[in-house]
Amino acid sequence: MMMNHSVTEFILFGLTQDAEKQKAIFGVFLILYFVTLLGNFLIVVTIKTSRTLGSPMYFFLFYLSFADACLSTTTAPRLIMDAITQKKIISYNGCMTQVFAAHFFGCMEIFVLILMAFDRYVAICKPLRYTTIMSQRVCVVLVILAWGGSCIHSLAQIFLALRLPFCGPNVIDHFFCDLQPLLKLACMDTYVINLLVVSNSGAICMVSFVMLLISYVVILYSLRNHSAEGRQKALSTCSTHFIMVVMFFGPCIFIYTRPPTTFPIDKMVALFYTIGAPLLNPLIYTLRNAEVKNAMKRLWCSKYDFS
Repeated sequence: MMMNHSVTEFILFGLTQDAEKQKAIFGVFLILYFVTLLGNFLIVVTIKTSRTLGSPMYFFLFYLSFADACLSTTTAPRLIMDAITQKKIISYNGCMTQVFAAHFFGCMEIFVLILMAFDRYVAICKPLRYTTIMSQRVCVVLVILAWGGSCIHSLAQIFLALRLPFCGPNVIDHFFCDLQPLLKLACMDTYVINLLVVSNSGAICMVSFVMLLISYVVILYSLRNHSAEGRQKALSTCSTHFIMVVMFFGPCIFIYTRPPTTFPIDKMVALFYTIGAPLLNPLIYTLRNAEVKNAMKRLWCSKYDFS
C-alpha cells in the first residue's frame, strides 16, 4: 500500500477566513451542536427507558439518533474550534481518522434509514406477519449487518485515502477531511481512485435512495386498501421518514456521484448532511410523533416529580 509521509499535517481552510464571520460561526455552530447532542440524547434515553416504545421502528430510531450524534461529533467540534484558532491544523493520522469516522457513521445512517423504511413496508403491506418478520432477533441481526456494512465501506474509503501521495500543498479547502478535497491535493492521477470513490460512496447513496423511493411508492400504492384513519397514520409516519431521506441523500448524492471537481457550494452542502440532518432528525421525529412526545413527557415529568 502506498503511504506518503512527506506531509505530516494538513491545514483546514474552513468555511471562511473572515475574522468577524468566524466569530459568528463559532457561536452559531456551538449552539447547533449542543442542540443536536441534546435532542439525540433525549431520544436515545427515552427509547431506552420507555416501555411504550418497544416496537422495531423505535429500535431503529435509537440507532439513527446514536449515528446522528456521532456523525455530528466527527465534524462539528473541529469546525467550532477552528473558528477561534489561528492555525487550523489537523495531523495526517487525525485526517485519516476523520475520513473513516465520517463515512462510518454516515453509512450507518443510510443503512438505518433503509431498515426503518423496510419496517414501515412490512407494517403496512404485511401487517398479519409483522411480528413474525420483524422479531427482536431479526432486528438485532439487521442492525449488526448495518454496522458491518458501514465498517466495510469505511475501510474501503480509508484504503483509498491511504494510497494518495501528498508532496505539495497541504491546505484542504473544506472544514473537515474527506476524499473529494483530498483528491485535489494528491500528486498523482486520481481518475481511477475517483471512479472507485463514485462506485463505493456514490453507488451506496444512489442505490439506497432508489430503493427507498421504490419502497415508499409500494407503501403508498398499498394504502389504497386501508381505512381513512389507517392511511392518515401511515402517511404521517412515512412522510416523516421521507423528509429525512431527502434531506440526507440529496446532499450526499450531489457530493459523491460526480467527477473529481469541487464547487464553492460543496461546503454548504456538506454542512447540511453532517450537521443539519443530525440536528433536524430529533426535531422531526419528536414534533411529528405523538408516541415519542408522550413518552418523553412521562419520562422527564416523572423524574422531575421524583426530585
